Amino acid sequence: MITINSIKKGIVIDHIKAGLGIKIFNYLGLDKAGYSVALIINADSKKLGKKDIIKIDNEIDLDFNVLGFIDPNITINIIEGENIMRKIQLNLPERVENVIKCNNPRCITSIEQEITHKFYLVDRKKGLYRCEYCDEIHKL
Repeated sequence: MITINSIKKGIVIDHIKAGLGIKIFNYLGLDKAGYSVALIINADSKKLGKKDIIKIDNEIDLDFNVLGFIDPNITINIIEGENIMRKIQLNLPERVENVIKCNNPRCITSIEQEITHKFYLVDRKKGLYRCEYCDEIHKL
């Protein structure tokens, strides 16, 4: 039997769409963490049916834009003294940098490797982003 203890001070990333937890886990480099981390996959959820959860028993910096881009329905719970001190509801970010790569072979980012890949949100409902340089559309 596996026991997952409560977190004294850290972060719980909750309401992750089932199957995306491992992507976030890897993005955050949690496989190399020197502290307790729990990745819970396919947990029952009244709201989502199934969800993933990541519990991190440590304070770490999170890029809310990237996490919101991966899954805009995520809730971040900041834990102190085993209690939720703050809840942060994520959304699709207005802009993302170096998260998406432009697929247009004529885009300046295809030629100049050092240029930051910049996209801005053009349709929140459809999850559409547009390249700032060539106007290529990227769909989530």
